[in-house]
Amino acid sequence: MKVNRIKLYTCLIFIIVLIVTFINPVYPHNQLLQHAGTLLLMIPIVHDLLKDRMPYPAFLGIVVFAILHVVGARYIYSYVPYKEWIISTGIVDADFFGGTRNHYDRFVHFMFGFLLFPYLMYLCRKCLNLNYMVSILFSWFAIQTGSMVYELFEWLLTILVSPEEADCYNGQQGDIWDAQKDMALAMIGSTIPALWYMCKRTLKRE
Repeated sequence: MKVNRIKLYTCLIFIIVLIVTFINPVYPHNQLLQHAGTLLLMIPIVHDLLKDRMPYPAFLGIVVFAILHVVGARYIYSYVPYKEWIISTGIVDADFFGGTRNHYDRFVHFMFGFLLFPYLMYLCRKCLNLNYMVSILFSWFAIQTGSMVYELFEWLLTILVSPEEADCYNGQQGDIWDAQKDMALAMIGSTIPALWYMCKRTLKRE
C-alpha cells in the first residue's frame, strides 16, 4: 500500500496539534465531549490516507477544519485566546478588538461551510456521480442541512444536560440569536466556494 506523502505529512501536522491540545487540558471533561466531532472528521481523513482518491484541496479542507476544531475543543470554543495571540504578534493592539464576545466559534462555523465544500463536491461528483452544477447545489444545501442539524443537536443538549454544561458546550455567551448567526455564517462560507466553482465552470466553457 502506497501512501500519499503530502497527505501523510498534512495528517501528521493535525496529529501533532491534537496531542498538544491535550497537554494540561483547561476543561478536560468538556474537551472530551467536544471531540465527538473530531472522531467524525477522522473517518474521511483515515479512509483517504488508505485509498488516496480524494483531491488534495478537499483533503486539506477537512484537515484544516479538524485542526480548527481541536483548538476550539481545548478551550471549549468560548475561551480560545485568539485575541491575546494576535495582540502578542504586535500587529494590532488591545483596542483593535471591540466588545468582549469571543468570536472563535463564529469563525469556525464560517470555515465549516468554506473548508468542507470541496469535500462535498468530491462526494457528489465521484461517489454520487452527479453532474457539475447539481453537485454545486447539492453541496451547498448539504452544508446548510449539516449546520441546521448541528444547531438542533446543541438545542437537544440543553435539554439533556445541566445548564452549565450546555452553556460551556454551545458557547452562546448570552446571545439568543447565536444559532441563527452560526447558520448564516456557514451559509456565507459555503457560498464563496460555490460561486468559485460556478465561475470556474463558466470560464472553461468560454
